[in-house]
Amino acid sequence: MMPLAVVAVGGNALTTAGETGTWTEIAANAAEMATCLAELRTAGWQVAVVHGNGPQVGNLAIQQDEGASLVPGQPLHQLCAMTQGQLGSVLARAVDRHCGAGSAVAVVTHVEVDPDDPAFDHPTKPIGPFFSAEQAAELAAERGWTVVEDAGRGYRR
Repeated sequence: MMPLAVVAVGGNALTTAGETGTWTEIAANAAEMATCLAELRTAGWQVAVVHGNGPQVGNLAIQQDEGASLVPGQPLHQLCAMTQGQLGSVLARAVDRHCGAGSAVAVVTHVEVDPDDPAFDHPTKPIGPFFSAEQAAELAAERGWTVVEDAGRGYRR
């Protein structure tokens, strides 16, 4: 049996510093990841990829907010499923280009969390784009967001 490598790809690896998260940026970053994943397969490993989606789900949340007068917004758990599917699809297609059609599959997962968990009093998973301190304070006041400094790159929702 082949050994298994579990590879974690952060959402910030798919939308890197200085990028806004366009389709072409995400696809190009996924293509780079796929090269490395294909090398693992060639070396005899089974590969399972898990990925983050903080920047992407935050961007989708902003799109939802901006379009709320035209279509109903969706809750965060639905936005997470949407971006899981999006990023899983992009990564699977990129791997398929290296390893052959049908080599990769994307699976959307769900986790049930206790809504009374005290961790919700102090959320620690920032999402969306990075903002300056001034922009973040403005958006927090305007939209009721909780914002925090993240990774020394700015402030996020």
